[in-house]
Amino acid sequence: MTDRAFAVVRAGALTTVQDQGRPGHAHLGVPRSGALDPGAARLVNRLVGNPEGAAVLETTVTGCAVRPRGAVTVAVGGAPCPVTVDGRPAAWGAPVRVPAGALLEVGAAVRGLRSYVGFGGGIAVEPVLGSRSADLLSGLGPEPLTDGAVVPLGAASFVPGAVGAAPWPGPPEILVLRARLGPRDGWFTGEALRTLASATFRVSSASNRIGLRTEGPALERAVAGELPSEGMVSGAVQVPPDGRPVVFLADHPTTGGYPVIAVVREDDLAAAAQARPGTPVRFLPYR
Repeated sequence: MTDRAFAVVRAGALTTVQDQGRPGHAHLGVPRSGALDPGAARLVNRLVGNPEGAAVLETTVTGCAVRPRGAVTVAVGGAPCPVTVDGRPAAWGAPVRVPAGALLEVGAAVRGLRSYVGFGGGIAVEPVLGSRSADLLSGLGPEPLTDGAVVPLGAASFVPGAVGAAPWPGPPEILVLRARLGPRDGWFTGEALRTLASATFRVSSASNRIGLRTEGPALERAVAGELPSEGMVSGAVQVPPDGRPVVFLADHPTTGGYPVIAVVREDDLAAAAQARPGTPVRFLPYR
């Protein structure tokens, strides 16, 4: 029995395997998926000596607990959270050596939503279309973690030397999303465009890996009826019949029929993925 694996003791609310996703398959109806905070995933990989695209764990709010079968170097980043090894406090945002059989506990996020756990050697589940990411919309990739599951690890290429603590900007108190208007902004009234630019929305508790849903004023349509389905991209701000904008994240559908009023800059999507329900949201539209 290989020691390059860990057993899941506590899976948490939603813990998935993620890497940098599977781009280039939208024409097949396959979303990119991947880590919602890709910068945090890359950073924990660097801290444990992995290539930046190695697969990691993405936890949601409540963290997780695992027991490695062999000694492994681990780093936890993304949303700040308590980290313990066999009940003893360990560093967040820095490499930690976890002995074989010890319990690594990644606690509940103190700020933000999603923490990332990198293991030396990376998570070695079978890739699908070139990625090990779990896609909750299409069902591709590994299932979310469950208690008792055993997850394989790859061979560590080297044990990293001394590395300082990882910087992380933390979740925003106000989520500001820069968004280029279009392609369907003409389907909305002038008042709706002014509302998008001036109103404060809030992150809805119905948000998930597919999209950040908002609560707030409804955006009024100028054109009745619905579009034929057309291609969708990450960051698309789709407006469903209730008029409340939805920002598409990594597991978004590749097509949709509701009009897209704007597209959020990719650089702002990681902050959107870390924003807790109730966080104020402001859009900064531009052409």
